[in-house]
This record gives sequence, C-alpha cells and structure tokens, in this order.
Amino acid sequence: MKSEIILPLAAILVSALAVPFIIYFGDRRPNLREAVSVIAGILKFSFVCALIPIVVERGSYSVELVKFYDGLSIKILVDPLGLLFALGASFLWILTTFYSIGYMRGTKAIRQTRYFVAFALSLTATMGVAFAGNLLTLFLFYELMSIITYPLVAHKEDPESLEGARKYVIYLLGTAKLFLIPAMAITYYVAGTLDYAPRGIFSESMLQEHRFLLQLALILFLYGYNKCAIMPLHSWLPSAMVAPTPVSALLHAVAVVKTGAFSNVRVLLNIFGKEGILGLGLQEFILFITAFTILVGSAIALTRQNFKARLAFSTVSQLSYIVFGTALFHPLSVIGGILHITAHAFSKITLFFSAGSVYVSTHYTEIPQLNGLARRMPLTFLSFFLASLSMIGIPGFIGFWSKFNLIMGCVESGLIIGALVFLLSSFLNGAYFLPIVFRALLKEPYVPPQNNHSHYTPYAEVKENFFCAIPLFITALLTLILASQIEFLYQIVKLVEVLYVD
Repeated sequence: MKSEIILPLAAILVSALAVPFIIYFGDRRPNLREAVSVIAGILKFSFVCALIPIVVERGSYSVELVKFYDGLSIKILVDPLGLLFALGASFLWILTTFYSIGYMRGTKAIRQTRYFVAFALSLTATMGVAFAGNLLTLFLFYELMSIITYPLVAHKEDPESLEGARKYVIYLLGTAKLFLIPAMAITYYVAGTLDYAPRGIFSESMLQEHRFLLQLALILFLYGYNKCAIMPLHSWLPSAMVAPTPVSALLHAVAVVKTGAFSNVRVLLNIFGKEGILGLGLQEFILFITAFTILVGSAIALTRQNFKARLAFSTVSQLSYIVFGTALFHPLSVIGGILHITAHAFSKITLFFSAGSVYVSTHYTEIPQLNGLARRMPLTFLSFFLASLSMIGIPGFIGFWSKFNLIMGCVESGLIIGALVFLLSSFLNGAYFLPIVFRALLKEPYVPPQNNHSHYTPYAEVKENFFCAIPLFITALLTLILASQIEFLYQIVKLVEVLYVD
C-alpha cells in the first residue's frame, strides 16, 4: 500500500528534488549539473515503470492528499490514461536531456543552469498533470507548467524571444484564468465535486436542469486548456518557436501541448462522459472545431518556409486528432486518439531534434537552405525521414496505428467525413514533410551569401555533436520499435476503453 502512494509522488517530485543540486553545481561544474538531470530523468522513468504491474492488475486507484471540502481536494490518480502519458513524457525527458547538453553547448547558449532548472520543474508539472486525480489538482499543475516554461521560451532574451514568451504566457495564463476557473466553478456548483468519475460526474437530471451552464462549462474547458491549440486560440504556439529547439521539442512532444490535449481528454472522459456530451448536444461542435483545426493547421504548415514554423503548424493540426478521437466516443476512435499522444510524441520530437541538429551544425533555419544537406548530415535526415513516415501514417510505424484506429472509429460510427478528414490530413502531412527530405537529398547544396553567418563542419552531427545526433536517431527508431510492440500499448490503452467508454 505504501508503494501505491510513494511511487506516483516520487515520479512527480524527483525532478524538483534535483533542482537544488543543479543550482549548486551550476555553470562551474556543468558535467555534474547535467549528470544530475540525467539521473533524475532515469529515476523518474523507473518510478513510472514500477506502476505498470499495479495498473495492469488493478486498473486504477486514487489517493487523497489534502481535503478542503467535500469534493474539493488535492488528489492523486493512477490509471491507464495517466500512466501512458507519464511513460512517454518521462522516457523522452531522458533523451531530451542528452540532446539539450549537445544543443546548449553547441550553440554556446546563455544561462544554461537556469535552462536545466526550468526544464526539470516543467517535468514535475507534467507528471503532476498525468497523475492528477481531479480538476483542482490538474489546474494547479497545469498552471505551474505555464509559469515554469516561460523562462524557457524567453531563454535567448532577445526582443523576438521576449515578445514570443509574452504572447505565450498571456495566452496560456489568460485563458486559464478567464475560462478554466469559471468552468470549474460551474462544475462544482452543479455536481458538488471536482473529482473524476469513470463515465462522467453529471446525472441526467443535472444535464437537463443546468443544460446551458454545462454547455458553457464544456466550451470553456476546451479553450481553457489552450495548450491544445484548438483554433482560433492557437497563435501562441507558432510564436513560441523562438525558443531553443530542445524547448520546442518539450513544447510539442514531451510536455506542454500534450498537457492541453491530455487535460481535454480527461474532461471528455471523466467529467462529462459520453452521455454528458451527447446529452448537451455538443458532440458535433467539438468534432467540427477539431476537424477544422486539423485541416487548416495542415494547410498553413504547407505554406511555411521556416523549418520550425512548419513543424509548429503541423503540431496545431495533430493535437486535434486526440480530442476528435476522444469526442467521437467510439472505442476505436478513443484508442486511436489516446495512442496518438504517444505516436505524435515520438515522431514530432524527432522532427524538432532534426531541426535543432541542423541549426547547431549550420545555423540554417529556412527550408530552402536545407538543399543537399542530407549528404553531409545523413543521420539527421534519415531520422527526419523515418519520423515523417510515422507522422504521415505509413504502415510499420507507430503513427499508422493511431491513424488507423481513428479512421476505423469514424467508419464504424458512420462518420465518413471524419475518415476523409484524417485521410486528407495525412496527404497534407506528406505534402509538407517529404519535400524537405527530397530537398536535402536530391537538390544541389545551398550556397550561403558571403556575409551570411551560417557555418558548416562536415559530418558535425556525429563527430562534434553526437549528443544531438544520437538521441534523434533513437527516437526515430522508436517510431518503428513501438509499432512492433503495439500489442503492449493496446493492453494499456484498452484498459482506458474498459474504464471510461461504454
């Protein structure tokens, strides 16, 4: 019984406990500072892995830490949904830490100790979101995430970075205060609790008596968890791309945007449930705004010539896969949506790692500058190619399985237009990812102007910056390895279906 309490708390707090040591070693002893970050990441992942047999055996359990009033407390919940999110985030933190070492040293970045401190605390917030047992606990860790990632986005401290960080924090903290607090107040007023329940907390009589209030609350939740970047409140995300590339990877794959998508999944499954969404008549609205975001985000990505901007709008599109699949409430679509949290994480982090590897070695940021670069950075562009195939949904990659379940959920629900949305989105994925590979592989090398400050060292990705090259190759291979282990992932994801979906 003690392990059931200690393990999730240890998974949440171990990175925060590493912070004093990171500060103590600081810039004077960077090797020890970074070793502490790596050790904390390995411990965090180990604690999460130790929860797997408990969840497989019991399904879920919760622990109330602090009680304020009935239905209002700080609570930890360990369940298949939170476990899957925590497994991906904690494992990728280890690789992102190694990558950060190469990137920060390779670019001679300022304030590296502050960077590793904020990075560690952001993973504490991520684990807190994963194991939050009610809306109040989720809100506290969600807000901590917004605050602690601000210095990461503003890390370069130039005017562009400060402006991007300002927009980032205004959007995220603003929507949380304006939308989430009223939504939680309505929820507590109607249901008398903020705790999760397997298929929602609102009875049929509550849905009928407080229909308008609950419709308002649901919309406020969807846009309050704005890290999910549902249009039209999405523009903060591309603006945040001024951050260092490991931060972009954190934003798009490991933590930030995934907490938004994960939080919306929690609201759909554990607060409103299928009967609540259908009873309020808002399923069509959610499907429409997420389908719109999927297609428009992909279309905008197609027009962007900045490397990271194209990846950013791709993320805007892909996050809505998760919410769409969950809101459809077909068992296959829910499996696909939740599986896409993992599929997108490993695929997109590889793509951002590749962009960072190019920047460290060349200082190139625009897609036309990538011409011919694969001949000199083969590992980077091979990894980018593999991750692109996963994002497109090619069989043999983890991205195929999430998209396959999403499409089959639409087909079996009779929502053929939904299946067409995912197919069209996959076509657009190919249209904006594959030309990057073709440019890098087939075109004549880009020749920078004489006054350009870009530089290039042949094969620098391995000889001089293996801390960047090796992690991105590992994450690329994992898009294949995870696909080969799909039955294990299904075992966890289907527990979500059993617990939360009729």
